[in-house]
Amino acid sequence: MTLAAWFAAFLLDSWLGDPPHWPHPVRWIGHLISWVQRVIRRCCRNERALKVGGAVLWVVVVGLTWLVSWGCLWLMNCIHPWIGWLAEVWMIYTLLAGRCLSDAALAVHGVLQQGSLDESRRQLLWIVGRDTSQLDKPQITCAVVETVAENSVDGVIAPLFFLMIGGAPLAMAYKAVNTLDSMVGYKTPKYRAIGYVSARMDDLANWLPARLSWLLLSAAAWFIRVDFRQALRIGWRDRYQHASPNCGWSEATVAGALGIRLGGPNYYFGERVDKPWIGDERREIALTDIPLTIHLMMIASQLALLLFALLHLLLVGIA
Repeated sequence: MTLAAWFAAFLLDSWLGDPPHWPHPVRWIGHLISWVQRVIRRCCRNERALKVGGAVLWVVVVGLTWLVSWGCLWLMNCIHPWIGWLAEVWMIYTLLAGRCLSDAALAVHGVLQQGSLDESRRQLLWIVGRDTSQLDKPQITCAVVETVAENSVDGVIAPLFFLMIGGAPLAMAYKAVNTLDSMVGYKTPKYRAIGYVSARMDDLANWLPARLSWLLLSAAAWFIRVDFRQALRIGWRDRYQHASPNCGWSEATVAGALGIRLGGPNYYFGERVDKPWIGDERREIALTDIPLTIHLMMIASQLALLLFALLHLLLVGIA
């Protein structure tokens, strides 16, 4: 029943994605974060207090998310095992973001194909945090490839990893960790103190999934017949050519697989950030690299599902 729920949820995500008007736990987690953050800011007036308040924010949001998720599944199973199973499928389905990420990337790809730079910059704003107003076609393409590569970890691989070790409630708690980082985990004056714990805990949560992505994306490169040897080599060589201790693993692996260069200088919140280059520029980046990166992500996600399902069976057998 458990593995059947995993595969059913994965298929649902591949088929439906994330319809914008459907109820979604991550939106509820976002509302909770906003409410708790407002309360903490009213109580904490200096940077040290805000850092402590940020720790409280993390514990409250992650703890409540796990507790409510566990409680809902327990209640649904008390009503009827099949209702509990359907609730588990729905919960896991909402955790996965492969189709949603693919659709967002393909939307940018589509308008780029039509030659509309202004519209592609607007579409890109939905999936990146950088300034897109001055980006040209290769830079927009690069931003999409980077985003798909980076989010293959926290959008699919990491949720499946935590699903394996702690079921749907722990995977939902991971999503709360990830949402906290995306909302408050910045180094700007407004969030530096209150988001410190959230940013560090997100780094910790993604530590192993990011490193697994190096192997999974390299294996995916072999399956779709791009350069898996370079994926392994560049993924390892340039794994720390990124401000994040985790994002470089997947971005460098994709750069190696495709023979392109990612990273470099960009503008965030109006400030130039001189990021190091990732990968070797064996050729110029092309529009076809967007669907290729999506294909890599999808194959790596399927491999992650199979790997973690097998490990789950082994762990259950040992127990």
